Parts: sequence; structure tokens; C-alpha cells
Amino acid sequence: MTECKRAIARQATSAVAYTAEPPAPDDPLLGFAPVPHTHPRRNSITPDLQRKFIAHLAATGIVTAAARHIGKSMEALYKLRQRPGAEEFRAAWDAAIDRGVSRLEASALTRAIQGEKRMVVSSGKVLGTETRHNEALVMFFLRNRLADRYNPAKDIGPGHPVYERVKAEYAAEQIRLANDPARIKRIHRSIDAKVAQWRQELEAKWEAER
Repeated sequence: MTECKRAIARQATSAVAYTAEPPAPDDPLLGFAPVPHTHPRRNSITPDLQRKFIAHLAATGIVTAAARHIGKSMEALYKLRQRPGAEEFRAAWDAAIDRGVSRLEASALTRAIQGEKRMVVSSGKVLGTETRHNEALVMFFLRNRLADRYNPAKDIGPGHPVYERVKAEYAAEQIRLANDPARIKRIHRSIDAKVAQWRQELEAKWEAER
């Protein structure tokens, strides 16, 4: 269950307006082996802080927000992520991000199906609201979820007539460009200019060392 953070319900149309409930203490996500500290210091990211970070990351999907939540810098967290023994911490981090992405997808799918409430304004007056659907968002989900029906281009590959035609046209264009006299002249001029520049630099260096 997600909690709307916007002051007005009709504003809650963006995925960033929602924060999921943090995982329960017995959630498998928090059962990772924390990064060990052989010589812990006062500012070390302790196992307890590591689990709080992962829990908040799973709830928000935002690394910077989770870092602020435990009062640690991004630099310190990424260093911790790369330390020996951080394998399970890294896996938990990635899994928490996946939860955030899943929530983003769910929010976008809801908006694609239900649409969004928008105010109808005329001459500075609010006349009411209307539901608008984002057709691009709808087609994104249809093409990815029902690719066989809505994304026929997915089957275009080697052997397909369209693929072979585009491949042949591309090859012909590359041959044309490779033999284009004007292009060859431009390449030669570029090479000559670069060689002249190198010669000047070498001569200047030689004069300076005399």
C-alpha cells in the first residue's frame, strides 16, 4: 500500500508522489549479511544503518533519499558498496532498486489505464475537470506487454525481407560514401592540416630546446 504525499489528491499523478511502506523487519530483503567493519569508527555505516538504508531505498526507490535518511553521504555508501564482503549488501541494494522500479511501473500502468484528472480552465476560471489519457504511455505498455500483437517489428531480423533490404541499402550507402571524391578530398585536407600542425609543434619545440 502506498501513501500519497501530495497536499491535494488530484495532484497525485506522478510516481514520485508516492512512498511505499518500508519492508517489515523480517522481510528477506533485510536478511543480507552486512558489510563487516574490522575496525569500526564513530562514523562507520554500521549493520543497523545498512539495513535502514536498504529499507528506505526499497520504500522510496531513491538512493539519495535513503542516504539522507541515515545521515550518510553518497560517496561513503558507494565506497561501502565496493568493499570486500559487500556482496550481499550490493545484492540487497539492487533488489531494493528493483522494488522501486516495479512500483514506478505499477504507477505508470495505473495512469495509462485510468488516465489523469486535469483541470479545465477558460478565461482564468476553473470550469471543472476532465480525464486525459497518455496515448504514448498506453502504447508503451501494449508494445512491451503484448509484443506479438502491438510490436510486429520485433520479429524483423536476419532473413526478413525488410531487414535484408535495409541491410543492402546501408551497405550500398557505405560504399558510396567511401568512394565519394568530395569526401575523400575532405579527408586528405584534414590529414594534411594535422600533419602541418604536428610539424609546427615539433619545429617550435626544437627551436625552444636549442
